[in-house]
Amino acid sequence: MAKDSVDRRQLLTQMLSLLPASALLSCSRSGASSSPGPGPGPGPQLPQAPSAPAADHDMSAYNIPSGPPQQIVMLAYQGMTALDLVGPQFFFATLGNVEVHLIAKTAGPIVTDTGLEIVATKTFEQCPSKIDALFVPGGTTGTVAVMKDRAQLDFVASCAAHATWVTSVCTGALILGAAGALKGYRATTHWAARDLLQDCGATYGDERVVRDRNRVTGAGVSAGLDLGITLAQLMRGPAMAEGLTLAAEYAPAPPVVINAKTPDSSPTAGMLRMMYAPFVAEAKLALAL
Repeated sequence: MAKDSVDRRQLLTQMLSLLPASALLSCSRSGASSSPGPGPGPGPQLPQAPSAPAADHDMSAYNIPSGPPQQIVMLAYQGMTALDLVGPQFFFATLGNVEVHLIAKTAGPIVTDTGLEIVATKTFEQCPSKIDALFVPGGTTGTVAVMKDRAQLDFVASCAAHATWVTSVCTGALILGAAGALKGYRATTHWAARDLLQDCGATYGDERVVRDRNRVTGAGVSAGLDLGITLAQLMRGPAMAEGLTLAAEYAPAPPVVINAKTPDSSPTAGMLRMMYAPFVAEAKLALAL
C-alpha cells in the first residue's frame, strides 16, 4: 500500500467525524428485523480523507472508548465458511479502538470450505486475557471436527465464560453449544441445523439475529453481516451502526426472493435437506459426546 494511502478503517473513522450523528439517526430504516439496516434512500457520499477529523464535530455519539483497545477474538479453524467470518470482521474492524484477533489452534493459513485461505494470526495460548467479544463461525465437516476436539471446545468455553459478548454465525452456534455456552439461552443457526439447538440446551429463535442477554447468534452465512451491524450497535450505539451500514452500502435486494426461514416454501428445499443430512447427523452425534 502506498505511503499516502488511507485504509478503510481510517476512512470510515474520518467519515464519521464529518457526519453529525443526527444525520445518521434521521436516515430511514428498513422493515422490522432483529438488527438495524439502512432505508432505501440515498446515503452520504464518502468524503475525501482529511488530514484530521474536523474539530467542530462531536464524536461522542459514536461511543468510541478511550484507553486500551477493546479485544475481539474470532475463532478460525480448518474448513470453516469464509463468509461467516469475513462479514462480521468488516464491521468489527471498523468500530474504532479495537484489536481483532483471528485465533486458531495453530497459527497460519486456514483453508476454508470454498478453498479461500485466511491467515490465523494467534494461537490459543496468545489469546488476550480480557475479551470484549468472542465470535465463532460455522461450516460443515470442519465444524463437526471442532465439536469433537476437546482442546478447541475448552478454549471456546473458557473465552465464553468471561467475554462481554459471545457471538456466532450459522453453525458456529453448534460449536458454542458443544462447549456448553448456549445452555438455557435462545439462539439461532442455519435453518438446516436449527433442530440441533435443543441438543445444545438452547431454544431456537427464528429471527435473523437472536440476542439473549450477552449471547448474540446469527442465522445462516449471510446473516453474518446482520450480526456485525448488531454488535456495532450494541458496542457503539445506533449512530455508529448506521454509519457503518451506509459505508458498506448494506441494502439487501436479492435477485431471487425466498424466505430461507421457511425453507419448505422453496422447491429446492428437499434437495438441500438431503445435501445437509450427513452433516446434521454427524453434528448430532458430536453433541452427544
